[in-house]
Amino acid sequence: MNLVENLEYNTERAKLHIPEYGRHFQKMVDHAVSIEDREERNRVAKAIISVMGNLQPHLRDVPDFQHKLWDQLFIMSDFKLDVDSPFPITSKEVLQQRPEPLDYPQNHPKYRFYGNNIKRMIDVAVKWDKGDMRSGLEYAIANHMKKCYLNWNKDTVDDSVIFAHLKELSDGQIDLASNGENLTESGQFLKHRHSKSNRNNGGGKKIHRSRKKRH
Repeated sequence: MNLVENLEYNTERAKLHIPEYGRHFQKMVDHAVSIEDREERNRVAKAIISVMGNLQPHLRDVPDFQHKLWDQLFIMSDFKLDVDSPFPITSKEVLQQRPEPLDYPQNHPKYRFYGNNIKRMIDVAVKWDKGDMRSGLEYAIANHMKKCYLNWNKDTVDDSVIFAHLKELSDGQIDLASNGENLTESGQFLKHRHSKSNRNNGGGKKIHRSRKKRH
């Protein structure tokens, strides 16, 4: 009956600062905090760090990892452990600071089927000096735009549509329509797309036939 009365429930125990280490680790840290002799307290703290490192032996001798272990030790002690750390002691305020929110790009392009990377490529192209290198890049961008257009819209598109979009996206700085150039035929892109689709479907049919043979 006394054993039942002395049972400890997790709901009645103190909250663990780092639950991954478990309550036995937390008790060791609490014991280290309670030690009055500084030399003994330092010895126990190093022993705890050694045991923590044994949980990940491949990292225990890495300096950055050692620093992390000492930070975790101070966190588990609620920064009450007064020992000689081999690393600068990070303050509680610094560790509890929240990182600054990331500035995610809020791009809402007019022609979403081209993707954001196309606009980045165009921005790079317009900064290049005019010449063969820039012309080649502009032509490659236009071809990729045509491929994207066919993937998401129709089975055919006139080159003039792609040229108009490219001119618009480049703020009028890239105008391939006046050069009389022709892009890759739509059929070439569609042929590649259909052949890829057929390969995928063909693989499924082979599996189906092999299964029928087994029956």
